[in-house]
Amino acid sequence: MKISPPAFPTYLAENMAHGMAIRDFFAAAVLQGMYANPNHGGYNQHYTDAIEAYAMADAMMKARDQ
Repeated sequence: MKISPPAFPTYLAENMAHGMAIRDFFAAAVLQGMYANPNHGGYNQHYTDAIEAYAMADAMMKARDQ
């Protein structure tokens, strides 16, 4: 997988992009959806949820590259 570019880049004088990585932004959106679901399995499985969110983010990154 390529390095994740920033989701909300800002550019400095060196023309270097900084900001939250798109992969992290996608994972955060997935987690938001998981916890917004009233049928979510529970809130004591944070690590498992994070693993699933990043797996989905990776799939989104792969689809984005196509």
